[in-house]
Amino acid sequence: MTIRVLVADDQHLMRAGLRGIVDTAADLTVIAEASTGLQAVDLARRERPDVVLMDIRMPDMDGLEATRLITASTGVRVLILTTFDLDDYVYEALRAGASGFLLKDTPPADLLAAVRVIASGDALLAPSITRRLIAEFAARPEPPGPGAAGPGAAGPDPLASITDRERQVLALVAEGLSNAEIARRLHIAPGTAKTHVGNLLSKLNARDRVHLVIYAHRAMGAPHQA
Repeated sequence: MTIRVLVADDQHLMRAGLRGIVDTAADLTVIAEASTGLQAVDLARRERPDVVLMDIRMPDMDGLEATRLITASTGVRVLILTTFDLDDYVYEALRAGASGFLLKDTPPADLLAAVRVIASGDALLAPSITRRLIAEFAARPEPPGPGAAGPGAAGPDPLASITDRERQVLALVAEGLSNAEIARRLHIAPGTAKTHVGNLLSKLNARDRVHLVIYAHRAMGAPHQA
């Protein structure tokens, strides 16, 4: 199955470069390009791509607002791709519903891998900003995801509903481990690790893996990597 990608960037050369990279992969294809935030929203709603590669600074409407409108009205997933790794941009992008955040100096192979990860329903962050992101979220009072109560909120503690094994998996997710790495660490099958992660997403009402990381660092005091 081919992953359909929408490229949104105000620079023609950047759009052309991203199209060229995406189209080198047999399982990916660019179906449309947008040069403004409004165009990105319109095209995402009309074409329903699997993934939008979204710039932040664009005319008419910035990429953060465009992401908010796209994720609120469609099932389309957004990967922010920018030259800026400022904490506020990362924070607002994820609050807007983005499923990932990468810098534009990301190697082409890593970009293609990121698109596949996002299209599969997972979430992804550039390693260089993960630690700062966790610290940023941990210092703020907002819940980790839409509709999630979050640690410290009134009502039952969602962590009380997870098993000991799920708690172990959550701690490893907080360290940034993939399902395969979690499976090796706990000596379980990769499919079992994936099931545990899925159960955690449901029980903790987290939108994606990124918000599981945030939840873990708030609720469990999980150590972040240096």
